Amino acid sequence: MRVYLTIIDETEEARVALRFAARRAAKTGGIVHLLALVPKQAFNAFGGVQATIEEEARDRAEVLANSAAGELMSESGKMPQIAVRVGDGKAVITEYLGEHPEVAALVLGAAAEGPPGPLVAHFSACVGQLPCPLFIVPGGLSEEEIDRLS
Repeated sequence: MRVYLTIIDETEEARVALRFAARRAAKTGGIVHLLALVPKQAFNAFGGVQATIEEEARDRAEVLANSAAGELMSESGKMPQIAVRVGDGKAVITEYLGEHPEVAALVLGAAAEGPPGPLVAHFSACVGQLPCPLFIVPGGLSEEEIDRLS
């Protein structure tokens, strides 16, 4: 079964990548893995405050991932696998790919305008070292164009 890994956050790029991944999965009999990233918080002298901030960020990421999963479930009838991880996005994604050899493609969305985001810039520069293909979906595509291309 083909597994399409996409990173979920509140950006338009994530929405575009998720739509593409969901459509590819539906057409190939595959599934989507959603990975929500929670950035590690900068050191705070008040450990309790830092723990609360990290917990709130993780809760937001989980709500976002579960919301996206619910939408995918209602559209495709297949529940995606959800993971929420804390840390540097590039390192977390690389680690996730190492732990999940079943991932057939990493699907990222590019910004509609301006330079690519940090994940697109990083993974496109080291695509030859990835254990799977990298799909970069242009952020300026309409839903109809994404559906046609996927």
